[in-house]
Amino acid sequence: MYKAFNPGPIGVKANFERAVELAGHAGFQGLYVNINEVIAYGIEKAQDRLANHYLNACAFGFPVDFRKDEDTFKNGLAKLPALAKAAAQLGCFRTSTYLAPGSDELPFKENFEFHRKRLGEVAKILAQQNIRMGLEFVGPKTSRAKRKYEFIYTAQGMLELCEAIGTGNVGLLLDCWHWYTSGGTTRDFDKWTNKTIVDVHVNDAPAGIPVDEQIDNRRAMPGETGVIDIKGFLQGLQKIGYDGPVMVEPFSDRVRKMPEAEAVKATKESLDKIWKIAGIPERK
Repeated sequence: MYKAFNPGPIGVKANFERAVELAGHAGFQGLYVNINEVIAYGIEKAQDRLANHYLNACAFGFPVDFRKDEDTFKNGLAKLPALAKAAAQLGCFRTSTYLAPGSDELPFKENFEFHRKRLGEVAKILAQQNIRMGLEFVGPKTSRAKRKYEFIYTAQGMLELCEAIGTGNVGLLLDCWHWYTSGGTTRDFDKWTNKTIVDVHVNDAPAGIPVDEQIDNRRAMPGETGVIDIKGFLQGLQKIGYDGPVMVEPFSDRVRKMPEAEAVKATKESLDKIWKIAGIPERK
């Protein structure tokens, strides 16, 4: 696994060219990209810029709006083959999205079928370019309590959906925040392999708040409070041979208020810190 940079989650507004510069200067090894922006920039030009900063395009933003009406979904699906081909040309073979942990309209079975069908269509197209699709479960009890009908909020539940999709290229976007708030433990990694996990997000939780009272958008930088067992989490990933990106998603007002370069530096330092906590060797 390796340290990757995504500017959005830390409040940095940077286009592709600037994001490459920031990530390369800070010493990241991977960069999350907007594939439409990369296409406009030029695939070969983007490849050269990434290579000059010793970066790989580790994942691209999920390109299909599957949550809205059928026409919106179909229009997005029609554009997907070209986007997937461009991502593959760039050498970018991962994309991920989250699923809400409940619905006010669809009971569990109907919601499961809705996601199985729509995401299955997306996964089939991505599979043609050997692109893997990660699905993120949302763990906090406070998030699902807002909805009339509860939906998937654990790793096991999401893996059941991955299996039902059945295309072989779907796995978890595993966020340690959602792992913690859903009751996950390090024993989970005994059941998983590298193929199980497509993408990883890290952060920490505010201290002094019971797990069932944690609020999704109130987090901390990874290793900041020690509430989440980041050592066990990263060592679990290492044990299964996870070879993908790890990015910071802290929803931290403190970091968002920092100057751009300072926020990027603090983000990289937080990853360096948890690597040391877990005893993870640096990728060469």
